[in-house]
Amino acid sequence: MALKSRNKVSAEFNMSSMSDLVFLLLIFFMITSTLVAPNALKLLLPQSNSQAPSKPQTTVSITADLQFFVLDQPVNSMEELENRLRVALANETDPTVSLHVDKSVPMEQVVKVMNIAKDNKFKVILATSPIK
Repeated sequence: MALKSRNKVSAEFNMSSMSDLVFLLLIFFMITSTLVAPNALKLLLPQSNSQAPSKPQTTVSITADLQFFVLDQPVNSMEELENRLRVALANETDPTVSLHVDKSVPMEQVVKVMNIAKDNKFKVILATSPIK
């Protein structure tokens, strides 16, 4: 008596559903990556070919017309800048400030921010754009 099973197991794998999932994920990440703006201020940074290994907790930006910003919030005076940095870095074990400065800003303004960081024992990273 020859008994044959009626259920045959197929060894094929259908990739169409997997490729649909991959394309949906690709579209999702492409859309969300355009929404992220790490530095909303338009600054022409100096160029360098080295990168800092440290991750800053806050940023200070100085525009070409000498306006100061902590993160994206404008600052009116150096005292206000120092107070905002103290508040932002109060509970950090290794307080680090990233300094984004336009090329045309006089060094005197950069040194003022560096002196505030030195007085409060903050580390300063000068942001640059990569050399092309």
